[in-house]
Amino acid sequence: MDINALIADELKVKKSQVDAAVELLDEGNTIPFIARYRKEVTGGLDDDALRVLGERLEYLRGLEDRKQTVLSTIEEAGKLTDDLRRKIDVAQTLAEVEDIYRPYKPKRRTRATIAKERGLEPLAEILKAQELKTSLNDEAEKYVDPENDVHVPEDAVQGACDIIAEEISDNADFRSFIREKTKDEGLMVSAQKKENAPSVYEMYYDYSEKVSTIPGHRVLAMNRGEKEDFLTVKITAPVDDIKKYLEKQVITNDNPNTAPALKNAVSDAYDRLIAPSIEREIRSDLTEMAEDGAIKVFSANLRQLLLAPPIAGKTVLGWDPGFNHGCKLAVCDPTGKILTTDMVFPFKPKNDTAGTVKKVLSLIDRYSVDLIALGNGTASRESEALVAEIIKSASRPVQYVIVNEAGASVYSASELAAKELPDLDVEGRGAASMARRLIDPLSELVKIDPKAIGVGQYQHDMNQKKLSEALSGVVEAVVNSVGVDVNTASAPLLSYVAGISKTVSNNILTYREENGSFGDRQELLKVKGLGPKAFEQCAGFLRIRDGKEPLDNTGVHPESYDKTKQLLGILGFTEDDLKNGNLSDIDKKTGPVDELAEKLDIGVPTLTDIIKELKKPGRDPREEMPKPILRSDVLSMDDLKPGMKLKGTVRNIVDFGAFVDIGVHEDGLVHISQISNRHIKHPLDVLSIGDIVDVTVLDVDKEKGRISLTMKNDAEKSDNGKAEKQNGRRENDRRDSGKRNAARKSDKNNRHRDSDKKNNRGGKNNTNRPDRQRGNSRDVGTNLGSLLSGLKLD
Repeated sequence: MDINALIADELKVKKSQVDAAVELLDEGNTIPFIARYRKEVTGGLDDDALRVLGERLEYLRGLEDRKQTVLSTIEEAGKLTDDLRRKIDVAQTLAEVEDIYRPYKPKRRTRATIAKERGLEPLAEILKAQELKTSLNDEAEKYVDPENDVHVPEDAVQGACDIIAEEISDNADFRSFIREKTKDEGLMVSAQKKENAPSVYEMYYDYSEKVSTIPGHRVLAMNRGEKEDFLTVKITAPVDDIKKYLEKQVITNDNPNTAPALKNAVSDAYDRLIAPSIEREIRSDLTEMAEDGAIKVFSANLRQLLLAPPIAGKTVLGWDPGFNHGCKLAVCDPTGKILTTDMVFPFKPKNDTAGTVKKVLSLIDRYSVDLIALGNGTASRESEALVAEIIKSASRPVQYVIVNEAGASVYSASELAAKELPDLDVEGRGAASMARRLIDPLSELVKIDPKAIGVGQYQHDMNQKKLSEALSGVVEAVVNSVGVDVNTASAPLLSYVAGISKTVSNNILTYREENGSFGDRQELLKVKGLGPKAFEQCAGFLRIRDGKEPLDNTGVHPESYDKTKQLLGILGFTEDDLKNGNLSDIDKKTGPVDELAEKLDIGVPTLTDIIKELKKPGRDPREEMPKPILRSDVLSMDDLKPGMKLKGTVRNIVDFGAFVDIGVHEDGLVHISQISNRHIKHPLDVLSIGDIVDVTVLDVDKEKGRISLTMKNDAEKSDNGKAEKQNGRRENDRRDSGKRNAARKSDKNNRHRDSDKKNNRGGKNNTNRPDRQRGNSRDVGTNLGSLLSGLKLD
């Protein structure tokens, strides 16, 4: 098998591109480095294509290794034929190889091997020949041997049939047909396991869907229901058609002396040996495909979350809400430095609203607070109402932003947090994290296990190694696309830079502590463990602001510095122009890029990237992303009416739709059918996390805490659309809410309180939580008016 040619065909690229990429990977180059600085070599393969290429390369090399092992094993047994070698050589998957290898595999003791031990193989051969002239029982009489545990002719016939059944099961062609037939026509079926046991899986108590079309999120939901002992799940196949096919293949002579026994052997082969095996394979394949789809969604969501733009030049008050243990406050300056921390107790049991208002207004005045970053966890609803009232009385303009605190408790209790913020307790670290997530989301979120960020579905049920690798790849790609200030970055952030390990990232911090800031990129070579190869991989992604070399604050790689300075000279610029940011119109002087590239003897892609960097040194791609919506007042569900138009932020994307923050304490669901006027296969075709979107309220269910939204244009809506909302949409929403509630409920007891806040802010639809029963946001707002008007600050 030509692995590179196969990958090229799958990726729809030239084989020469794959050859080059494989060579670079084998040399130990990282994907970010190859994607950014070896575009000429790979023909411009981007980060995503290179990751897929790397995964397929690993799989196909593993497949080739397995083929060689199988060939050697069969050859050593003296059973390798040219036809068998050809079949193994052309096999495209591990499943195909294992099907071919099955008859030659060393077997555990089975009914067939026991029958062979009893000397019944000759009788099986007579049966298969289908030319018996006498009755089968008469022939079987010859094999009766009580010492061998064959007491009557029926025992002999059964043993012979066991041998034939195993041979049928081991036939690769039969298995291939049955596998495809079951995939095409089979059903995934679920049923209630426990009577009178209501659960979030009720829609699956009597449910079936075609294997060929069932969406991944339903596969994962059924798997979870089965794991939690609420459901039984199985794959049903067109059994009659399959058995007829097998009978036609096996029974080639309608001999009344042999056909009935062969028919029994066929039935036994399928029921006992083939069907359970194929069902396991298909369940495994469905789960793997569902996991891959979920990981893809999770990865896309995570990418957008990490690319959220930083809030520059603002002093932020982080507010980590809570009831019994109070609300934790931390004020951070625009660089993320903590100025002060505090605690307030506005809610039960202390109900110190007056003290809270006084303290927060004092902090706003003393530190010139611009924004309040409000965590979306327990007591978020009540805190938001309080904050909205407080800022009305502030002496300076203040707004607030709801911040997703998923993973914050994991971070605040971690060894890293204790090392970074040794003078703060766990609660203070959480509040500081709220503020820093707004100031620079990427720098703060890289400190958390990506799985805990909570923008996926069923992430705790899937292959954790595969999920971790995929999400780490996303973080790595984002960090390297943004670039990292080597003089201010934390160790976790540095560890995601291409070529830098966790050990080296800590060594960089140690070097900074002992020697001060890095003056230029070349100084990185003095860091313990950072040799020439690591330097080659990481240098272009690390930034040094106000250093000795102005190019160190760009994405230009040191290997291209000479060519870059030559370019500046050709175009009539100096290094001072670069330092002073006077190259914004550089592209107007370049002329035809291909001619200039030839003159400089560099590739066009590299030259194009250099010009982009010179035009805007230290550019941050996050600046182009949608900014968070800043709020100064709060809405409640009581304020929402069908037809109301609002602006919101996409908080999470799942297979069946998108959850949008519209400033209410429940994120609204835009079902996939309401995202676009055109048909879309997945919400990610249209939306990304962080997008600012215009929505219209379709329906508000206050009792269940659900908001249905649409993004469709008014001109496209019709009476039919309204009917769809009232009928079919309600059924879809019922099912989908069951799925997301299932995800919430089962994760709740075993994980940190913030790891599951993915489908709505803080999981506030979960009415089983006692802390959701307390307080009323509208009452809080109503009662604060007189309090604030008469309050005097010290």
